Amino acid sequence: MQKESCDIGLIGLAVMGQNLVLNMNDHGYSVAVFNRTVSKVDDFIANEAKGRTIFGAHTAEEFVQSLKRPRRAMLMVKAGSTVDQTIEWLLPHLEPGDIVIDGGNSHWPDTDRRTKALAERGILFIGTGVSGGEEGARFGPSIMPGGNVAAWPHVKEIFQSIAAKVPDGTPCCDWVGENGAGHYVKMVHNGIEYGDMQLICEAYQVMKDVLGLSAAELHQVFTEWNEGELDSYLIEITRDIFGKLDDDGAPVVDKILDTAGQKGTGKWTGMSSLDLGVPVTLIGEAVYARCLSAMKDERVATSKILSGPKPAFSGDRKQLIEDIRRALYCSKMVSYAQGYMLMREAAKDQGWNLNYGGIALMWRGGCIIRSRFLGKIKEAFDKNPALTNLLADEFFSETLNGYQASWRRAIVTAIECGVPTPAFGTALAFYDGVRSERLPANLLQAQRDYFGAHTYERLDKPRGEFFHTNWTGRGGRVASSTYTV
Repeated sequence: MQKESCDIGLIGLAVMGQNLVLNMNDHGYSVAVFNRTVSKVDDFIANEAKGRTIFGAHTAEEFVQSLKRPRRAMLMVKAGSTVDQTIEWLLPHLEPGDIVIDGGNSHWPDTDRRTKALAERGILFIGTGVSGGEEGARFGPSIMPGGNVAAWPHVKEIFQSIAAKVPDGTPCCDWVGENGAGHYVKMVHNGIEYGDMQLICEAYQVMKDVLGLSAAELHQVFTEWNEGELDSYLIEITRDIFGKLDDDGAPVVDKILDTAGQKGTGKWTGMSSLDLGVPVTLIGEAVYARCLSAMKDERVATSKILSGPKPAFSGDRKQLIEDIRRALYCSKMVSYAQGYMLMREAAKDQGWNLNYGGIALMWRGGCIIRSRFLGKIKEAFDKNPALTNLLADEFFSETLNGYQASWRRAIVTAIECGVPTPAFGTALAFYDGVRSERLPANLLQAQRDYFGAHTYERLDKPRGEFFHTNWTGRGGRVASSTYTV
């Protein structure tokens, strides 16, 4: 391979990395590759990349020298210190104007830090979310780049070529914003993914435990659901999962241990929501549901001590399945509304100019949460770019108003049968809270003022004026200063 002959380089030849390389090469780009375990480079070149314009490098110097200027080096390595170590390994061989791209699931504050630190050395840094799993990486992922905007013109063509496309041909990739914006949006995407998966699991448990539906019957239900409003990648793969049989003819899903793993992006979303004071309750419940599932031994022991109602249902089975479908759809709306509230607050806090309709478009294809539903979100922001709450859009409000009776019936049935539905429940609680003109926080403020002289505002006075009551007759005249965390 001649020096400066490759369009882009990629470090990290796990499944995602390999598939992105093959995707890039399919679109006419020559790619240099490197992996810390160098034998993996030779194995890839001899097998999956055989006969392609893909160059396998064995050293940092060889890797960098193979790249056209400005050099574009993409990292697909484990988030955290491994990213920093790989950057340090590359830096001695790079020149000002070269571009480093982190395509892993990095925490957005790390991307902030790296963008600024590398800019001081003349290196342009991009932190980009890549979603779609191995199939998406191979044939078209959703790509969410942010970082140093000066780098975008140099990678735009490659990224948009390899990204998924919506039906009109628009790529599911566009510039998100400066510094950590790309990885922040990817983090929220993953948090919403946690929520979608938990909602589907709750629908599954109610139908399985209350109605006694078999895997074959559930396969049929999800087949029908995927042809309507819930049409999405996650509903589609759930349909396929229920249809997969083991060697003995039994459903594979029934043999899988009920303990869920997680890699941290859902937790990061919840932590950010607490930092910014945004009630992203559904994603939080989805994270906690995974934590509870991991307590398998404790749950088995406690199941022998604590009692509850035995699931029994004598009503209209077809109606309950439809109620569950509507509960899933309404709860999904709440989850996305909360995710968009969080992105809006983060953009305000960080000074990002996020295109919310554009984000829905980026998520419309290629990524794990891709669905028909995302088109409605884009339409909502196209109509009103300043929309503060997705649920106030006409499409969403009319659907929620029309479906809420079913949503409530599904949750009541689950409660009466002792089936946990934390995500369904918190979504409905948020819906009822956000539509409440008056909440009981007046009592809460009175309590805070009683024990800590924290003061309160009054309905009969202008906002911004604070008052303190001497509740016991023993308190002093001094009140605490007012502040909100």
